[in-house]
Amino acid sequence: MRFVLRRLGFFVLTMWAALTLNFFLPRLMPGNPALAMMGKFRGPVTGQALKALEVAFGVNTHRSLISQYFGYLGDVSTGKFGTSLYFYPESVGRVILDAIPWTLGLVGVTTVLAFVLGTGTGIVAAWRRGGLADSILPPVFVITSAIPYFWIGMMLILIFAVKLQWLPAAFGFDVTLTPALTPAFIGNILEHAVLPAAALLITTIGTWVLTMRNTMVTTLAEDYVRMARAKGLPGRRIMLDYAARNAILPNLTGFAMSLGFVVGGAILVEYVFNYPGVGFMLLQAVNNEDYPLMQALFLLITVAVLVAILLADLATAVFDPRTRTRG
Repeated sequence: MRFVLRRLGFFVLTMWAALTLNFFLPRLMPGNPALAMMGKFRGPVTGQALKALEVAFGVNTHRSLISQYFGYLGDVSTGKFGTSLYFYPESVGRVILDAIPWTLGLVGVTTVLAFVLGTGTGIVAAWRRGGLADSILPPVFVITSAIPYFWIGMMLILIFAVKLQWLPAAFGFDVTLTPALTPAFIGNILEHAVLPAAALLITTIGTWVLTMRNTMVTTLAEDYVRMARAKGLPGRRIMLDYAARNAILPNLTGFAMSLGFVVGGAILVEYVFNYPGVGFMLLQAVNNEDYPLMQALFLLITVAVLVAILLADLATAVFDPRTRTRG
């Protein structure tokens, strides 16, 4: 119980620090969101129009910074993030809610799949150290993990979309279709997700293979594994219950952080494939000086990472009771 309370206290403190930084950093940037919005239009800017935009975007230079800070905390607690400049007059919350399912479906599923396949491959490669799989797979995945996302994505587009014309090259679905929960539309979404998912899988699976393989090799040299071998336990049980169960613990935090960053999306992949996810939206927000949207997305990514790390700490404590006394 003390372990959980300490972790929750650290989570609350870190969350407060993230909220505070997220409040002050945009206000330290030069310029005014309302002026940036008015700058996109031709003609003179009237004081009345500027004041109306400042009210819409929550910019009030007449309020004290402390008053703005507590007002910001109140808005965040109720899910009010203001109005998006780029997607005006849509609210920031509405814009993010429209993009999150695309990112969770693409990046989230691919991240989990890469972790499961990579971890399983690393376990087998380490268990059969020196074998064919261990001799071929690690060097191959060292190369694939070093290749940039966008290069793999462009090669996949060139081969499978342009040359062979087997799969669509961009966007999340065919724009000629009407979005609906029908087999045809769902199938079209899956068809558009194949290439970006493949690009992510190829470039991320190697990290899990290599880290799990190296940790597993070290764990196999431990005394308790040798004792299990001496007792004559089945090899499958030694590999999974004794070696893999302990070797996977250090990877949980890394996997949790990966899941947290899923919310941020894979910016380069979504940009290459023009995929309507959070990563592509963040890039649009930066390019168009959409401060309210940027602020909400940064906060969303921070919260997701913190929650994922908290859950990883709790999972590690369940699998390895020793961490409770060290925490």
